Amino acid sequence: MAEDEFEDLVGRPPPRSAVTGPAPRYTRRLSDKILIAFHQACDQADFEVAEELLHILERMLTRRPVSTDTNRRKNLESLVAAHERLWLLRHPDSEH
Repeated sequence: MAEDEFEDLVGRPPPRSAVTGPAPRYTRRLSDKILIAFHQACDQADFEVAEELLHILERMLTRRPVSTDTNRRKNLESLVAAHERLWLLRHPDSEH
């Protein structure tokens, strides 16, 4: 299909970079983005979503690593800290 045959739903051709541009470069790992979303959910007191994001993050960090990750200990420490934050937010009257 020729480039001029591509059109979006309103009839505009896609930007040139969408057709011939390089693959996107990501500046953060997916696990970092999920951790950021977890903290945002906590900040907004959406603890249900925060818990789901935490479970996803936990699955990502505890499954068999695809590559050698030198930050594994740091990642697991972040996961523990996130669990602690969620627990403290859900139990504000408790002493830790």
